Amino acid sequence: MLRSLRNIFFPSKQFVLEPASAAELNRLVAFLKENATLQVEISGHTDNVGSDAANLQLSQQRAKSVTDYLAEHGIPASRLKAKGYGETKPIDSNDTDTGRAQNRRTELKIISLQ
Repeated sequence: MLRSLRNIFFPSKQFVLEPASAAELNRLVAFLKENATLQVEISGHTDNVGSDAANLQLSQQRAKSVTDYLAEHGIPASRLKAKGYGETKPIDSNDTDTGRAQNRRTELKIISLQ
């Protein structure tokens, strides 16, 4: 299962979660607590603005920020994997503002049901 997490916000070119992200993240915490055998990957994605290396690093840092939040709220770190993909897996065109906005996303993937 792959699901885009909506309403996860970061300031431009930063990886610190904005307070407005708490509602979505708290729903994710509740989901993971209700499904205590799931292991998940939190993946970070960017648009193609900036260098490949910078986008890869930013996406990894953003994914880690989300997994850190989950761990701080009671989800065992052993169930969480942070993976940054940078600009390598676009879901829309990077030729428009709308497309680039779609490509800047955080996703949840179930990697094991145990």
